[in-house]
Amino acid sequence: MKRRAFLGASIVLAACRGKTGPTSASAPTEGQIPLAPAAISAAQMPMRPLGKTGVQVSRIGLGGAHIGRQSDEQESIRIIRRAIDRGVTFMDNAWDYNGGKSEERMGKALRDGYRQKAFLMTKLDGRTKAAATEQLEQSLRRLQTDMIDLVQVHEVIRFSDPARVFGMGGAIEALTDARKAGKLRFIGFTGHKSPEIHLAMLQAADDHGFAFDTIQMPLNVMDAHFSSFEQKVLPVAVRKGMGILHMKPLGGGFILESNVVSAVECLQYAMNLPTSVMITGCDSIGILDQAIHAAIEFKPLSNAEVESLLARTRATAESGKFERFKISDYFDSTAKHPHWLEDAKI
Repeated sequence: MKRRAFLGASIVLAACRGKTGPTSASAPTEGQIPLAPAAISAAQMPMRPLGKTGVQVSRIGLGGAHIGRQSDEQESIRIIRRAIDRGVTFMDNAWDYNGGKSEERMGKALRDGYRQKAFLMTKLDGRTKAAATEQLEQSLRRLQTDMIDLVQVHEVIRFSDPARVFGMGGAIEALTDARKAGKLRFIGFTGHKSPEIHLAMLQAADDHGFAFDTIQMPLNVMDAHFSSFEQKVLPVAVRKGMGILHMKPLGGGFILESNVVSAVECLQYAMNLPTSVMITGCDSIGILDQAIHAAIEFKPLSNAEVESLLARTRATAESGKFERFKISDYFDSTAKHPHWLEDAKI
């Protein structure tokens, strides 16, 4: 499969593998495009508002799933600190990533003054107040902090999730109690299965007089044509003034297998959307540098360019084949480990 590279050395999609789940064998590899210059500084990183929170965050965020996979813990720490040194403020993580290693390594990396430079987010699987409370306590210990900036309910992928999260003794009780206690600042939720489930979660929040600060969803050039978060959820989130986190600009790596769109075009389309931050998985220094350069060099697409990309991907996207997270349990960690919804044992 041929992949086009343009905008000079500005963009490579190895930097934006799917945040969760395995990377496709045909996803691009590091080294196809020259790395970003060493002279890049934190001041060059574009910043965006995180909805109505009053916080500014970097255009790209460092995905937590890839941190913890390195054989050498020190390499993970180097990646995190280099990201922060070059202006990536948004740190993504989750209670379950790599059996807790991702949070442990990020906690070590955020020592020596780095915590003060980062906006730290993690996600919890627990649907009950007891499970969510214990998972949060474990995350605080691993991350070596007494306060996490943003905690999100992870993998809202079932139509039963909104009722469980907002029911008596549900996860929202744990999160609101933790916010009152100063253990977290903001509350959000994430999911990748269905826009209708996201809308049901937002409706449940409205019904309970609760307002989420953030929402996380998959957005990419194929999503626009099939069970679309962009068409159904994004406008609602924008109208509510939420901080919008977006993921899976390559559909976990599978979109490139369609042969109808390049890695560069996937990134361009994703960063053109009205979101706060795009989460990218970077498992090496080289891939991190490429992602940072991509964010710095990005220029908004014209309406004609957007329409051209959508026209080219329409027929291929309509079955959902290349957005595997929507039509299978391939990316569903809580389907493989359902006890994570009920307890705090990884």
